[in-house]
Parts: sequence; structure tokens; C-alpha cells
Amino acid sequence: CAAPSLQTKSKKTLSRPGVKNIVLVEGVRTPFLMSGTTYTDLMPHDLARAALQGLLNRTGIPKDAVDYIVYGTVIQEVKTSNVAREAALGAGFSDKVPAHTVTMACISSNQAMTTAVGLIAAGQCDTVVAGGVEFMSDVPIRHSRKMRKTMLSLNKAKTLGQKLSLIGGIRMAHLSPELPAVAEFSTAETMGHSADRLAAAFGVSRVEQDEFALRSHTFAKKAQDAGLLQDVISFKVPGRDIVSKDNGIRPSSMEQMAKLKPAFIKPHGTVTAANSSFLTDGASAVLIMSEEKALAMGYKPKAYLRDFVYVSQDPKDQLLLGPTYATPKVLERAGLSLSDIDVFEFHEAFAGQIMANLKAMDSDWFTQTYMGRKSKVGTPPMEKFNLWGGSLSLGHPFGATGCRLVTTVAHRLQKEGGQYGLVAACAAGGQVKNIDTLMKEDPKLFVYKNKDLGPL
Repeated sequence: CAAPSLQTKSKKTLSRPGVKNIVLVEGVRTPFLMSGTTYTDLMPHDLARAALQGLLNRTGIPKDAVDYIVYGTVIQEVKTSNVAREAALGAGFSDKVPAHTVTMACISSNQAMTTAVGLIAAGQCDTVVAGGVEFMSDVPIRHSRKMRKTMLSLNKAKTLGQKLSLIGGIRMAHLSPELPAVAEFSTAETMGHSADRLAAAFGVSRVEQDEFALRSHTFAKKAQDAGLLQDVISFKVPGRDIVSKDNGIRPSSMEQMAKLKPAFIKPHGTVTAANSSFLTDGASAVLIMSEEKALAMGYKPKAYLRDFVYVSQDPKDQLLLGPTYATPKVLERAGLSLSDIDVFEFHEAFAGQIMANLKAMDSDWFTQTYMGRKSKVGTPPMEKFNLWGGSLSLGHPFGATGCRLVTTVAHRLQKEGGQYGLVAACAAGGQVKNIDTLMKEDPKLFVYKNKDLGPL
């Protein structure tokens, strides 16, 4: 990577004696497309394979030089339950390279990356490919529970009489399908409904949410037009044209956005289709290596991966507040303050979720009452925050967004001459037991060091 055009004074090192330096060498992704568009006839492993092939093409790394492959996904295709393995074989990796799939809701590829970091830190591997994929154009739709039981019993029935008896017991209600929903199993509440309640609790207005959503789309459009989204690779969709850019970036106007009705809490809610992330198809992949191995193979890494934390909150009332809880923890682990961070990339599930977190981070009362801290976390300066758009505009394939965030931080650090970057992403999913309390939100934060600012 070229040295950044804007050079900043190097801050303190995060190097630790006896601890391996682990680096991000490269990151790519397919264009993120709205579900039901150009990718509609594919399968998840097709997108994952395209991302892996794109990573191979961009890095030139020999396929047999990769020690392990880890992929994240949320709504699994039952035919390819270990999508990492199927995509790896399809991309031409050796069948001797192990691959497994992880799931942790919207931070599934974040979990894939931290798994890669762990494998390298433990000395098990030197070179790991991590990634994620989500395909919302064709999600599994199940028969009802009663219909499934009948079908399984039919499969075991031995006589015609037994089969006819089971068929005769089928009722119209049995034929009603079970559709997947972006909802908490423990609370039965959709994430959009939670976001609406969270926005109301923190006094986030509809106007504030629409303004932030418009900001995201405007910044994404500028970044796309300026060629800053370097992680996007072109993909020839079988039977269709070549796709080379995200198709959900659509800057509008406050007037047009104000015309939309609430999507979840009606009629007085503030979360709408315009200030929410949309259902998206896409895949991503990153190459993570030990610094020693990367340099030996002639690579110039983009960034050091320095630290991360996972935290969990009450899935009912604090489902999307994880970034507020995790940010001070990861900064303390790294020995940094908020002012040391040059680049912030937060996952934008909903504009209301972002604004609520910013208000929580800026509240002494919230910090003291709910976090047990003496003073507020502080808010990231907006001039450093999601400057190339975010999930609201670029799209949010659940299992793939984490790698996009990581790669964007690395590219922004190089472009802007920064030294440290921080990623935060909230998610439903992962259960953590603490003091006999079920907690489900698992935000993940990374601290990065810009590789071009000299040795640690």
C-alpha cells in the first residue's frame, strides 16, 4: 500500500512484548445488492466463492499457502450448511485446507475474523482467510411444525393404511408456511420494533434519523463516485451482466423521506424504510496473516489488528446499545482514549440505533446508572465517523458486513493519514450468561494501527 497522502504524527505503540503482530493484508467484497435484484438466481456459496476468488486475484497468494478458512453467515442455506467449505472448494482452494462456518447474527464475519486472529495468535496458523456471506433473495421457508411431523411420519410409514391415515389428518392450517423473521427468539420482538423503542427512549426524533440516513447515502455516493470503495470487486453473474458497484446507494431529500410511513410501530413510530438498512445480498473476504509471514511473502499489510472485545446486554431494552458498552472497554484494553482514534466505523442497522448510541455515549446519567462508570464515554467526532457511507446506504448482508467495516477502516486510515481506527457493530444472537442473566447482544470492536506510519 502506498503511504498516505496526509501524514500524522505517530502516537504511542500498541505492540506487546512476546505477542505476535497480526495484520490485515487485503480485503474485498462483491457489490452489495438489494435482495431480489441481480443475484436473485444464485446461491450463497456462489457469492462467497466470488469473494474468495476476488481475494485470490487481488493478492496473488498461492491457494495452498492458506492454512484455514472461516466464514460467517446468519440465515443458512440447508444444502450448504458449511458454506465456508463449499465456497472454498468452488474457488479452487486445496481440499486439504480446513474450513468452517460461524454464526453470530450481524457480527458473524467479525467472529470469523477474531477466530482467524485467535488461530494465528495461538500459533496454529500463519495465514487465514476470513469472510462472510448473506443471501436474502432466497431464504429457507419451512412447513408448519404439524406438517413437518406428518411428513416425517409418512416417511416412516410402512403400510398403505398408515400412509392414508396420516394424509387424511392433514388440515388447511398445516399448509401455512413459517417465514423467517429478523426477530429475537427470547422476546419475539423484531429488531425494527426494538430500534423504534430505543429511539423513543433516547428522544431521537424522526428528523434526526432521516438526516443521518441522508448523510449516509450522500457520503456513500461521493465515495463511490470518487473510487474510494476499493474493496468492491467486479462479478460476472451467470446469465446476467457484470456487476461492479453497490445498487442501494440512493441519495434522496428530507422532503421525500418525510413522506414515508412508520415501518414497525404504527402510526406514531419514527423508524421507516428510508432510515433503516435494507435486505441485502453480498459476500466479503479478508486475508489475515502474522506480520512475519506476510513480510516473508512480500506483502505490505494494510493494518495491524490490535484488540477486540465482545459484550452483551439485555435483549429487550438494550438490544442495540452494545457499542456504548464496548467502546470504553476496548479503549481501556488498548490503553487509548477516544481522542486517539482517527477513524470510526459503526455498523448502521438503523439511523435511530446510531443516534441512540451517540446520545448514550454522551450521557453522564446513562453511564453512571447503567454502566457503573464515573463519567460518560464521549461521542466520536462526526468528522471522523462513517465518512464513506455505511450499512444504511451501502447495504447490510448480515454475515458479510463485518469485513466491510474492517477493510474500510484500513483504507480510510491510509487515505486520511490516520493511525488508529475503531469498529463497532451491534447484533442479536450470541448468548452470554452472566450472574444467571441471559444476554444476547454481541458488539465487537477492533482497534487498528495504520501499517504505513512506521514500525511499532
